[in-house]
Amino acid sequence: QVQLVESGGGLVQAGSSLRLSCIGSGRPFGWYAVGWFRQAPGKEREFVATISAGAAVTDYADSVKGRFSVSRDNAKRTVYLQMDSLTPENTAVYYCAGRRGTSAKTAAVYEAWGQGTQVTVSS
Repeated sequence: QVQLVESGGGLVQAGSSLRLSCIGSGRPFGWYAVGWFRQAPGKEREFVATISAGAAVTDYADSVKGRFSVSRDNAKRTVYLQMDSLTPENTAVYYCAGRRGTSAKTAAVYEAWGQGTQVTVSS
């Protein structure tokens, strides 16, 4: 099973950008579709974006379309989440997750999870 570690979170002002990274180890990273999810205080974990193993397919939550972009570099074993025009509503812990097979929006189908990285957007 792949192990995943997120990085790149931080405290930023509204309107700023951040790029999160998710680095995989332990298994051929190119076997895994990767999803990004987030969980805000007092809320359920929610889908943000996903990318297929070969990067041909991406999908986004409606709330982030046009502002967030997911990409990957399998040679570097890394998936990125570029987040632009951040708002306080984007404040959450962001998690990446991996699964063998097609990309998916449902958290329950993912096999491996990172520990999360905190993103805080101030107004």
